[in-house]
Amino acid sequence: MKVGIDSYCYHRFFGEVYPDQEAPGKNMAIEDFLARAHEIGAEAVSLETCFLPSLEPEYLKSLKPILDEYGFDRVFAWGHPDGLERGKNEAAFEEVKALIPRAVLIGADVMRVTGSSLMFRHEDHQEQLGLLAKQFKACMAIANDSGVRLAVENHIDFTSDEILQLIEMVDDPNFGVNFDTGNFLRLLDDPVAGMEKLAPYVFATHCKDLDVDRNVDPREWFFFAGVPVGRGLVDNMKLAEYLAKAGYQGFLAVEIDHPHTDWVGYEDEAVSMSVKEMKRIRDAVS
Repeated sequence: MKVGIDSYCYHRFFGEVYPDQEAPGKNMAIEDFLARAHEIGAEAVSLETCFLPSLEPEYLKSLKPILDEYGFDRVFAWGHPDGLERGKNEAAFEEVKALIPRAVLIGADVMRVTGSSLMFRHEDHQEQLGLLAKQFKACMAIANDSGVRLAVENHIDFTSDEILQLIEMVDDPNFGVNFDTGNFLRLLDDPVAGMEKLAPYVFATHCKDLDVDRNVDPREWFFFAGVPVGRGLVDNMKLAEYLAKAGYQGFLAVEIDHPHTDWVGYEDEAVSMSVKEMKRIRDAVS
């Protein structure tokens, strides 16, 4: 297993600043991110489509030689912030179908997708799963023709049992999971128990570590806030062990979305520390 970085770690530097955050001194271009990922020692990248300056074929083709030069494994990551909006956003559905064949233009054979988000977590989940299963079945017809596997992320929306249910409803060997190690915890669902069920279906990961932020209202989604891997509550070692036993062929992608108060403004340092720790974990379970 290689160790990588999801570009969402640097969302402030790509122009997405949460209301409780400050904008950075300067922004980052995708080329800056790729160079920094290489400097930190990343071996792979997950590229959030929302931060790419263009999704046109010619631009995506121009990224592939850069990714190849760094030797990065890669995931094409669609769905921020709310994905298919629990199966009710037709424009998003058309967009994801159009983008699936473009994943291969950057040399990716896995595309992260999101079906819902924390915005809809209090709505009926069975209705959402039914609508999403129909849409993802349609997506898989395109994905299979394109040689792309789709990995749905647990996006602070569904429990591990519900993600497993969605996989069974879609019923396609090339439809699996982008397992986010922190987002199950934010639903008070044990990530380790989730990995026991889902490891055979994992195509991609977001390797988070979270800790309680006492400066945050417990009703906020980032009450469990991002810290460097190894500094929080998530047992990423155990999660990696399950992946190794399942023969996981993807990479371990560090992601820090909303930093803990103690790490605000230090995303880059936290990412660098996390890459080193994930490499230690990878070596320990290999």
